Amino acid sequence: MLAFVIRRLAQAFFVVVAMVVLVFFGTYVIGDPVWMMVPGDATQEQVEEVRRTFGFDQPVYIQFLTFLGDVLRGEFGRSYVHGSSAIGLIVDRMPATLELALAALILAIVIGIPHGLFAGLKPEHPVSRGIMAVSILGFSLPTFWVGLMLIMLFSVMLGWLPATGRGPVMSILGIETSLFSLEGWRHLFLPALNLALLKISLVIRLTRSGAREASLQDYVKFARAKGLSPRRIIGVHILKNIMIPIVTVLGLEFGSLVAFSVVTETIFAWPGMGKLLLEAIQRLDRPLIVGYVMVVVLLFVTINLIVDILYSALDPRVRLTGSQS
Repeated sequence: MLAFVIRRLAQAFFVVVAMVVLVFFGTYVIGDPVWMMVPGDATQEQVEEVRRTFGFDQPVYIQFLTFLGDVLRGEFGRSYVHGSSAIGLIVDRMPATLELALAALILAIVIGIPHGLFAGLKPEHPVSRGIMAVSILGFSLPTFWVGLMLIMLFSVMLGWLPATGRGPVMSILGIETSLFSLEGWRHLFLPALNLALLKISLVIRLTRSGAREASLQDYVKFARAKGLSPRRIIGVHILKNIMIPIVTVLGLEFGSLVAFSVVTETIFAWPGMGKLLLEAIQRLDRPLIVGYVMVVVLLFVTINLIVDILYSALDPRVRLTGSQS
């Protein structure tokens, strides 16, 4: 087990190092941020002064070494637009994004697993066919269009829910959250549903496939022959055995919820990291872009590492396969 964890830690380290190099040189070739930082009537002397101030006149390898030194100190430089620490700005917006991603994950579990079970246990039922048809729509419809339709229906036409903003927040252990007020949940529901739509469809199809396969296994047939109640058969013998792959996928998908919340946060004016990233791209704010990408990479690597370790603890065959390869 220890060897498995060490091997995964080494792989995670090399992934992070590779992403540091790719992210820096990827953002280095995207335009010249100097022209976004000076007024339109700036003279050449003013432009050169800004270039010297931020170190843009240095060779690329010097800029990379400076950037690498900042990363080792836990910094990603100062935002060109905001004039403050890039990582500080990202950390300030992180609770809102994590809150949105967590709510979307909960919706995917609460909606996806029961509907997937029903569709898997009763595949010929008309309701099951309707569930699978809706899940296909969840994969097919673009997020931005669904978000606009949700706003039009629930905010404009019915007036039930607010269209934008996060709602009132309170500080819990220094972390601002809107989960402890009804108004906060009213603001959260629409963007969370929009972000969760694809994951709901994924969970439905995973659960349906696992339930159909498990229901044909001998241990389920034996449980039915013993006269166990359908509730016990589903809860103990079917659901328990299909949850490992579902939990594994959901753990990895949580990282994608954080990373790909940009569209949802933009449509619903949600003050999270995704909205901050879009503003940084529009203004070529390299430190913010690099900081956001690196935070997401670290999040993905950490979640992947935790899922691998938990999966290996639950299934020793994973450790054996890894050691043989």
